[in-house]
Amino acid sequence: MIVRRLKDILGTSRDVKAQNWASRRLLLQEDGMGFSMHHTVIYAGTQTHIRYQHHLEGVYCIDGIGSVELIPSGVTFRIEAGTLYALNKHDEHWLRAETDLHLICTFNPPLTGNEMHDENGAYAAAAEITRVEADQTMQES
Repeated sequence: MIVRRLKDILGTSRDVKAQNWASRRLLLQEDGMGFSMHHTVIYAGTQTHIRYQHHLEGVYCIDGIGSVELIPSGVTFRIEAGTLYALNKHDEHWLRAETDLHLICTFNPPLTGNEMHDENGAYAAAAEITRVEADQTMQES
């Protein structure tokens, strides 16, 4: 059984931060669950371009107000506490936060923990992450 508390993740390698967000990675690929789970905070007043080409994501909002705008259609959905949205077609979108958005996010396949958005708003496929990590390890040796 795995038991983790958010307070124990803060400030560790599982607490990943970018300009627009912080992702507290509760479950990762190494945990062997077949998915990963994250408590993500999208900072108020930001917009983030996202397109997970290699992952499916389900998102449940537990606090805050924002919106998701699908690209290229422009269809926009309001996000608030109690809202679930699932990017079941690798949907390209803008995620906007009016207030800090607290989201519980699940990814399939699971994230390894080192992912950051690339120039297309995507995370690399797990195999690509593993290869990059291996290359970095070899360079450090």
